[in-house]
Amino acid sequence: VHLVESGGGLVQAGGSLRLSCVASGSIFSINAMGWYRQAPGKQRELVADISSGGSTNYADSLKGRFTISRDNAKNTVYLQMNSLKAEDTAVYYCKAGVVTIARTWNDYWGQGTQVTVSS
Repeated sequence: VHLVESGGGLVQAGGSLRLSCVASGSIFSINAMGWYRQAPGKQRELVADISSGGSTNYADSLKGRFTISRDNAKNTVYLQMNSLKAEDTAVYYCKAGVVTIARTWNDYWGQGTQVTVSS
């Protein structure tokens, strides 16, 4: 199973970015999918996650600016980020709870995509 993120980059404060993460491989089903971020010198933290049924959960500090969504048919999760701030600068990672064709269950991570917000 592989997760590949895309959509990161450099943006000015107040701007927007949309991240995508596609899961591929020997997938039977995907449970929760989520986005995490890690800024330099800080621990990785939850940004948002979404269940297979569409229930969402956000870090309190990000509610109202970030929106998570998913397309189950495409094994893809998205993160729409608006009104970006310099403190949103981090590497953003995708995570998915995957049941494989062999009926094993594991969390899988993507390689991360850099988001840099200039002030």
